[in-house]
Amino acid sequence: SAALITILALALRALLPERRPASLGLRYPSLLASMWTLLKTTPALRERAFYQGCLFGAFCLFWTAVPLYLAGPDFGLSQTGIAVFALAGVSGAVAAPFAGRMADRGHTRRATWIALGAGAFSFVIGHHFNDGLIVERGSSLALMGLLAAAILLDAGVSAHLVLGQRTIFMLPAHTRGRLNGLYIAIIFIGGAAGSTLGAWAYARGGWELTSWAGLTLPALALLIYAFRRKT
Repeated sequence: SAALITILALALRALLPERRPASLGLRYPSLLASMWTLLKTTPALRERAFYQGCLFGAFCLFWTAVPLYLAGPDFGLSQTGIAVFALAGVSGAVAAPFAGRMADRGHTRRATWIALGAGAFSFVIGHHFNDGLIVERGSSLALMGLLAAAILLDAGVSAHLVLGQRTIFMLPAHTRGRLNGLYIAIIFIGGAAGSTLGAWAYARGGWELTSWAGLTLPALALLIYAFRRKT
């Protein structure tokens, strides 16, 4: 990885045109301090970062707990099996360009509902296919339910990431770098919180409690989005 990054850095240095953005006349500490002001005065950033933080928190919760669940007595998968499951699960990322196209056609609100709803519904699927009531625990069908949940969750996370960045990139150009920095920082705070919650929930109540805990994050985002201004 380090070698490939080094090669990429050299290639970018040689091939990319030189660009010198206009200076704002601020030193780096002042730029960092201005980010707090931007956070307070940019509701679109706060909203989109919160929704994506909830989705990414749910994503990290899922991927913190599901390898433990798959390696446990119900499924007994090897490390290779878990890796194949994870590789298949990330296929949901193909949703990103479709979300972008919907937003470009003026359907940002509808696309947001779909993305947040996909995140929430993924845990409904993951829970009910592994509660032992619909299908047998540890069965192939239960595993397919988990895989469907993984794909749907990844699709929701990827789709809303694009929607959020599109929203903040439509704001004044001289703030975009700082807005994107805040957006990503808040998302990863949500991810860290989700990983912590996932580890705690799985240790206390196994997959059943973990799936309910995961559902609360996108459900909270959906609830708040339902009462936001109609834009």
